[in-house]
Amino acid sequence: MLDKIPSFLKNKYIVVLIIAVVWFLFFDQNNLIQQYRLSRQIKDLKHEKEYYLKEIARDSANIERLKYDPQELERYAREKYLMKKENEDIFIVKEE
Repeated sequence: MLDKIPSFLKNKYIVVLIIAVVWFLFFDQNNLIQQYRLSRQIKDLKHEKEYYLKEIARDSANIERLKYDPQELERYAREKYLMKKENEDIFIVKEE
């Protein structure tokens, strides 16, 4: 019966090493699958961070432009909040 077992499996250190590797790869709290999921999540969060940094830069530039340019402020108020002068009428055109 022991003749059918490969010679490297008869060594108890190799058997323990194989069991430890299998345990760490699949059954441990920080297994290979969990590490892959976490690295994927980190990558997604880095992409989100880049997006939000670009949005912050764009919004900061818009705020600076609105602070110092009265014509830009007027244009923004007219477009965003439908503000108007006393002698004007506003027509809203909806596209289908």
